[in-house]
This record gives sequence, C-alpha cells and structure tokens, in this order.
Amino acid sequence: MAENNGILEKLDGLVSRYEEIATLITDPNVIGDQERYVKLTREYKELSDIMGARKRYVACLNSISEAKDILANESDPEMKEMAREELAANESLRPKLEEEIKIALIPKDPEDAKNVQMEIRAGTGGDEAALFAGDLFQMYRKFCDSKGWTLSVTSESDGAVGGFKEIDFAVSGDNVYGTLKYESGVHRVQRVPATETQGRMHTSAATVAVLPEADKFEVNINEGDIKWDTFRSSGAGGQNVNKVESGVRLRYPWKNPNTGETEEILIECTETRDQPKNKERALSRLRTFIYDREHQKYIDDIANRRKTLVSTGDRSAKIRTYNFPQGRVTDHRIGFTTHDLQGFLGGNIQPMIDALTVAENAERMKESEL
Repeated sequence: MAENNGILEKLDGLVSRYEEIATLITDPNVIGDQERYVKLTREYKELSDIMGARKRYVACLNSISEAKDILANESDPEMKEMAREELAANESLRPKLEEEIKIALIPKDPEDAKNVQMEIRAGTGGDEAALFAGDLFQMYRKFCDSKGWTLSVTSESDGAVGGFKEIDFAVSGDNVYGTLKYESGVHRVQRVPATETQGRMHTSAATVAVLPEADKFEVNINEGDIKWDTFRSSGAGGQNVNKVESGVRLRYPWKNPNTGETEEILIECTETRDQPKNKERALSRLRTFIYDREHQKYIDDIANRRKTLVSTGDRSAKIRTYNFPQGRVTDHRIGFTTHDLQGFLGGNIQPMIDALTVAENAERMKESEL
C-alpha cells in the first residue's frame, strides 16, 4: 500500500494548487495580465484532468476497502457475493487508474496546447515527390476534419503534374501541437509513380515540419520595421481573387541571436480575399518563424538531454515509410507498422499517434522516476 499512498500524497499535494489557481483565474488583476492568465488557464485545465483522476482513484480505493470490510464482517451470502464482485471489479480497475495518474503526473510540454503552423515540402523524387507531398497534405486535412480542427492554407506552390512542391498551412483546435508534433521529419514513399512508364518502383520523399504557433507576447516584433507589398493573387481566371490586390508580402529584418547577423525574412500570404486578414496571418507566420528559430536551441537542448526515440527534434531524420506494393506504413522510431495504408492516407493516423505518445510517455516516466 506504500506506493499507492505515494500516488495519493503526490495528488494531495496538488489539491491546494488547484484551488489556488481556481481563485486566481477569477481575479481581475490576473485576467488583465494576458500572459499570466493564459498560462494559469492552461495549468488549471491540466490540473482539472488530474483532479478527476484523483476522484476516481479515491472512489476505487474506498470501494476496495468497503468490499473487504463486508467480506470480513458480513454473514449474508448475497451481500458477500456482491462484495466479491465489487472487489474484483475495483482490483482490476486500480492498476489502470494508477497508470493513468502516473502519465497525468508527467510534466506536460507547455507547447502541447498550442496551435501549429505546418510545412510540407517535396524532397527527392521530382514530380513523384510533389504528388506524395499532396497525398500527405490530404491525409492531414482529413485527420484534422475528423478531430474537428480548423485547417487553413497560407501559401502553396503546385507541382508540375499535381501535388505540391511546397505547402504551408495553419491548424487550430484542442491540443494540436501535442498531437501533431510527432509528424516532423522525412516521410518516404515506395511505389510505382503515375509518371513512370516502365512500371518500376521509385523511392521518393517529402519533409514535414510542425511548428508550435507563437503567442503574441512571446515574440517581440517591431512592426515599424516591416516592409509590406501587395499583389494580385493567382487563382482560377475571372474570380475576384484575381481582380484585387489581396495578396500580401512582408519583409522583416531579423537579428539572429545565435549568429548576431541580420537576415531578411520574406513571407507571402494569399489565403483569403481580404487583405487585412492576409496581413494578420502573415504576421502570425512571422511570429511563429522567429519563435521557432529563437527556440530551436531550447528544443535541441531538450532533445539532447532526453534523447527520446520519438521527439528527436531533428527534422532531417527519416521517420516513416509508406510502402505501396506491401500496403503498409512503418514508423521507424518505434517499429510500429499498420497494413491499412489506404486508411492511413485517408486520415486514420490516430493509432500511430497513440503508439508514439505511449512510447514517449514510457520514456518520460522513466525520466521522472514515477
């Protein structure tokens, strides 16, 4: 029972913090400080989940204790039989709840709750790589639809025979980065391309980057230094998108804190027909770009310290192979294979993400010595 008490002690230590935050997030001074308020509401949501698990765990322990008491002191056979059933049910539930609590107690990555900016770029393989980049984009679009998330394309460069040389898009919803962060890396496809006349199998690749979206108060941008241009978006002929200068381009001089050199960042956005909206989205991408570059050292440090198989932080690492002749998808980090390639490309990627999450949680649990 010592370990269980240890779990309860850990949980009991969080109760006062939970109550403190519940009071703080109703304080007008805290609500007025957006940065602090956002952090506290995130912590409150995490602790709410842990408190829910604590409530179920305490109820389970109480039921076990009561059932044992009945078995020891009750003479009615019917009552004893009910107590035996209750005891068996709760004894099997207890380890599951303990596992759930241990995972909940692993310190959360503060980035997990954020929305993301994603980039898919065709790699080696020419036209076939662009087609594969298009397949990956459709896979993520369908996955996001299934989660009820909002996906919006910020810029795209079409491939010569279809797909994309490059496509950038934003995804917003609940725990988006925490779910999609495992997708960063090189995705490899093995198949006979539609562009191949001899029927030979080719290997092509596309790179996926998943960046947590920066909050306004995390990145300091001097908006006076931004140079803006507008231009007509390209699109289907005759549509309004062609007739007005709704596309925006920004240039921003950014001093790289790692090298001390000033670089010009160039960002274009043609996402909507509304120029102010495009400006707002281009600014959001600028914030994310700078945040990502400035935090890369922090991400590298975590990756080096943790050296987890799952979140290496290395975007050049080959993470997954999509093999069409065998109808399988294999994730090389955890050796997970699914033989439902079509379903996977149709957006059913949650089982893979679940397996990656379990693998990372197991590593983080070892680290936390829980």
